[in-house]
Amino acid sequence: MNTRANIMYFIEHLLEMASKERHNDYVRMMQRDIIRVVDAVCPENGSGAANVKVVRKVLQGLQNKLILLEQTVVEIEGCLKERDTSANDFSLSSPLNSNEQSGPPVSTTDQELGGPQATQRNGANMKPTRRQIEQRIEEDRERHKRMRESMWVVPSNPTDQAIKFFAETSDLGVDDNILGKEEITAFRILIRDAAYFSKERRKEQLTRAAWHGMAQTCVASHDGYELDPIFPSEPTRQF
Repeated sequence: MNTRANIMYFIEHLLEMASKERHNDYVRMMQRDIIRVVDAVCPENGSGAANVKVVRKVLQGLQNKLILLEQTVVEIEGCLKERDTSANDFSLSSPLNSNEQSGPPVSTTDQELGGPQATQRNGANMKPTRRQIEQRIEEDRERHKRMRESMWVVPSNPTDQAIKFFAETSDLGVDDNILGKEEITAFRILIRDAAYFSKERRKEQLTRAAWHGMAQTCVASHDGYELDPIFPSEPTRQF
């Protein structure tokens, strides 16, 4: 069960790298055989019901990366919904710990040789062991760790990132032109106001400097004494 889930994650990483490196053969082959891969990861017998969420996540990621068509993803999603619903209905109607068996009995030959009836029943009744659950948790933790690390990796070729950004950017329209003109007008008004306030502030600074200089150099004469500019009431020296 865990190996099947890892296969889906591997396919996502493989197709992403193949798309970046221009290896389109891998992409075309997987586009052709993706339904067969999903059937192997989530069989109809219910043995891969725990991998339905993994398959949906991988398919959604491949669709967002423009590797799979939306029509293909919708078609696969319909099959997954039926298998997920059938697995839930079976688990509710037939508990795993029950000793009673529903449906036709399985022959000894089918049980020994792994016939279709035995495969279907054993697959539907297969419950993940504690070891499998712990292994899935550990693999998910390691996978999320690598995903967080990959978010901080600097691309080796910045040109590819620029080309991707240019390809994902939509074409300019009438609304974009109107929005650009409004932004230019607002920017010009901002520059004009900034220049006006800067000029007024400069005038105020010059005025304050002039008054300060006059206060420092101003000498008042009173009864033949020169007054101190700091303490005018106390004479400093006589003429």
